[in-house]
Amino acid sequence: MQSDKQADVLKRLAFIEGHLQGIRRMVEQDKYCVDVLKQTYAVRRAIEKMEGLMLDNHLHTCVIDGIKGGREDEVMGELVELYALANR
Repeated sequence: MQSDKQADVLKRLAFIEGHLQGIRRMVEQDKYCVDVLKQTYAVRRAIEKMEGLMLDNHLHTCVIDGIKGGREDEVMGELVELYALANR
C-alpha cells in the first residue's frame, strides 16, 4: 500500500475505533435509539470511505502489477470476488 494511503487508512481506522467505543458507551448508558443509530450510520459511512481508499490504492498498484506480471485471471477473480462481497 502506498505510504500516504496507508497513513490515511490508519487515521480513518483510529477514528472508527473511537467512534465505536462511543457507541458502546451510548448503549451502556441506554441512550435514545435514534441517537445511537445515527452514530452507527456515521461509522458505516466512515468504513465505506476507508474501503474506497483501499480499493483505489489496490486498483492503482496491485492490479496493475498483477496484470503486468501475467496474473490477469487471478487479479480478475479477486476483483469479481470483491464485487460480489460488496453487493450482498
